[in-house]
Amino acid sequence: MGLFAGTILWNYAIYKMMRRVPAQERRWMQAGVAGNLFILGVFKYFNFGVDSLNAALMASGMPPFDVLKIILPIGISFYIFQSISFLIDIYRKDAPDPKNIWDFAAFISLFPQLIAGPILRYKDVANQFSDRVHSWDYFSEGAYRFMIGFAQKILIADSVAPLVDMMFGLENPTFLESWVGALAYTLQLYFDFMGYSSMAIGLGLMMGFRFMENFNHPYISRSITEFWRRWHISLSTWLRDYLYIPLGGNRQGEAKTYRNLFLTMLLGGAWHGANWTFVIWGAWHGFWLALERKTGFKGGWAVTGFLVVLGWVMFRAEHVSDALQFYQGMAGLNGWGFSEMTRWQVWGMPMGVLILGWMLVFLHARFFEFRTEIQGTPDMKTDGQTRPAVVIITCVLFLMAITKLSAESYSPFLYFQF
Repeated sequence: MGLFAGTILWNYAIYKMMRRVPAQERRWMQAGVAGNLFILGVFKYFNFGVDSLNAALMASGMPPFDVLKIILPIGISFYIFQSISFLIDIYRKDAPDPKNIWDFAAFISLFPQLIAGPILRYKDVANQFSDRVHSWDYFSEGAYRFMIGFAQKILIADSVAPLVDMMFGLENPTFLESWVGALAYTLQLYFDFMGYSSMAIGLGLMMGFRFMENFNHPYISRSITEFWRRWHISLSTWLRDYLYIPLGGNRQGEAKTYRNLFLTMLLGGAWHGANWTFVIWGAWHGFWLALERKTGFKGGWAVTGFLVVLGWVMFRAEHVSDALQFYQGMAGLNGWGFSEMTRWQVWGMPMGVLILGWMLVFLHARFFEFRTEIQGTPDMKTDGQTRPAVVIITCVLFLMAITKLSAESYSPFLYFQF
């Protein structure tokens, strides 16, 4: 709590100095951004740095350092990024000045999205602190989004989680075990994170706030470039506006454009966590973004999906060596079928939810895009009224999710670790 309050005070004080000394506005902005990055670096990457150094020392026969571990504060990646965007937008004259410290504090601590996004920008919500709509339509729309997100998280993501944990916990997974685990995690992460984003957007609507959408059916993408326009939209646009463009974007020639794409995704991967797996995952996506820009290559849905799934394996693995072992299984180097240990555990509810979940991914994407393109209306409303069938189904799913959650002792969101 002290760190959170200190972050608010630090950034607001920097903003006031930017306004008090216009001639040094750029320097104060840079100092503010540096301070935010220092906070993020200490609390998120100190342990990683010490562990990496100790691994190198032990490999060379030297004794490791014995230092205290730093606990990672929940949501630090999100509110630090929001603070950075605030200072940069103020400097660029791209955001209004907060009326007082309370408006800025409310922006940083807006609880629906505080833990796992979407990443807000002050300019998008500034006016809503003093002028927002409170109505039954907003509240009911928000309740719908919250209940759907809650059901996605509990009924789908949590139901395939045991399958994911089992397959990624195997030492030598076979071909089927690896691919079932990879596809299950791809589905789990999607419904877990999209579910949280929907819940955050829903809670915001219930309070009169409109947040940006964070997902747009990413698994129907036909290229990695399109995937990043559809997946974690608030992060991808943040990286574009505050990292890729300041690096030079595509304004300094082809070679530097490819470099900027790669570095942006490399740092975006590191933002997700202090582990070499995240760095490699970011580099993987950066490589394909640069290659697509260079060659115009678009592999279509199947190739893009294959590349995304391979990347998620590295993203999920605890260590790089674990991911490499999993890739061996996906290539069939550890055998092909289910082992005796996993065969009897695979078939049942987890596998049924896995199949149903993937059906929902593609059926909803096709149905939703068809209705919005041809009819121009979302699939939940007709002539401004929520269809009774949608209300009933949503309430039933919500009650089922509550019942399931009450029988479980622990159900964390995957993005809480970031």
